[in-house]
Amino acid sequence: MSDFRVSVDISGGVGTLRWEEQAVDVDTLQRAISLASDDAILAHDLRRLQVELPEWDTAARVALHRAGFRLEGRLRSAIEPEQGVYRDILVYARLAVDTVYGEIGFSGVLDSILPTKRLISHALFRDAEGRVLLLETSYKKDWELPGGVVERGESPKLGGERECLEELGIEVRFGQPLLVDWMPPYLGWSDAVEFVFDGGVLDDDTVSRLGTDDREIVAIHWVAPEDLDHHVIELSARRIRLMLDGYTGLTENGYPVSAP
Repeated sequence: MSDFRVSVDISGGVGTLRWEEQAVDVDTLQRAISLASDDAILAHDLRRLQVELPEWDTAARVALHRAGFRLEGRLRSAIEPEQGVYRDILVYARLAVDTVYGEIGFSGVLDSILPTKRLISHALFRDAEGRVLLLETSYKKDWELPGGVVERGESPKLGGERECLEELGIEVRFGQPLLVDWMPPYLGWSDAVEFVFDGGVLDDDTVSRLGTDDREIVAIHWVAPEDLDHHVIELSARRIRLMLDGYTGLTENGYPVSAP
């Protein structure tokens, strides 16, 4: 449709795209969005273009992807298309500094719309008596192995080493992980992938130096294997016992993944 138009409302360095709902094909919509976006950014020196659209508008989503817009967020239950039915609104944006065209532009869009998972890195430390090092934290009742969430752009190995320095005050260097475990959703958390590295057996001198000023760490405990169930969740106890028994490899929900 030649009379189809995309408008841009501008406030400061930010533009908001809008268009009237019409029965247009994806190619027409994509061309209109691309032309309006390129023109607005160049003519008005915009740093950002954004658009909000209902989650069910598949044609608009495809057109925005092709035009280099990246998914930034989801406004949950933000619209009521029919009485008593609430749906989400999706927030898309394109920055003036974004690579829009070519392989990098395509990959950037896919990176914004494909599923992501939390990545966690923990370490199993033992002492000469075979006890396991667990941390008591300020934000939950159960104890856990040292470690935490891996930062964006950080490897599991480096993330685990950084977390151990922050939580225990010791520098460690990990090799191969003992376990790589997929964890299902739990207590409001989405699913995640966790690496558990071998921290080895700590000598008495190292044990005496453990501790940092991290306010999230209430106490460092050494726990005998038979007492794990009193301090950690079932999944953690299951995984720790596997590692203490010599199992290494892939697990799902703390259960070994057997060969087909």
